[in-house]
Amino acid sequence: MLKKPQIQPWYGQILEEKIAKPPLVKNCLLAFAWGGALCGLVQLADSGLIKANVDKDTSGVICLLGVIGLAALLTGLGVYDKLAQNAGGGLAVPISGFANSLTSAAMEHRSEGFVLGSGCNSFKLAGAVIVYGVFSGFWLGLIRLLLGKT
Repeated sequence: MLKKPQIQPWYGQILEEKIAKPPLVKNCLLAFAWGGALCGLVQLADSGLIKANVDKDTSGVICLLGVIGLAALLTGLGVYDKLAQNAGGGLAVPISGFANSLTSAAMEHRSEGFVLGSGCNSFKLAGAVIVYGVFSGFWLGLIRLLLGKT
């Protein structure tokens, strides 16, 4: 049986000195600003569509499809990853991050074909998001129903 290697105390000190600590406050503010800007732009588009006599449900669907399509397009052009490096969680958390993960996985495995490559591998990364999203949505909906807040 192999022994687990022990890390020497001096090595841990060197690591702490050499590894740069990320600027946490700056990263949080950037994520907040980028996420807020994205949501603000989508809200402006939604309000504009409603003022143009598009019903509220349809305008929401149009805006959602626009964000997903734009994220997929920017991923395909190689721009989304560069934006996400600066924006952090501001672009990665919303639905645009989900579209990015699907598109990048499909692009990475396209040489294996549409079904076994892009089709199967697209949901390996995003599958957990879908499973836990549906799972938590079910339980929260059930709790809300039981509390009488339908």
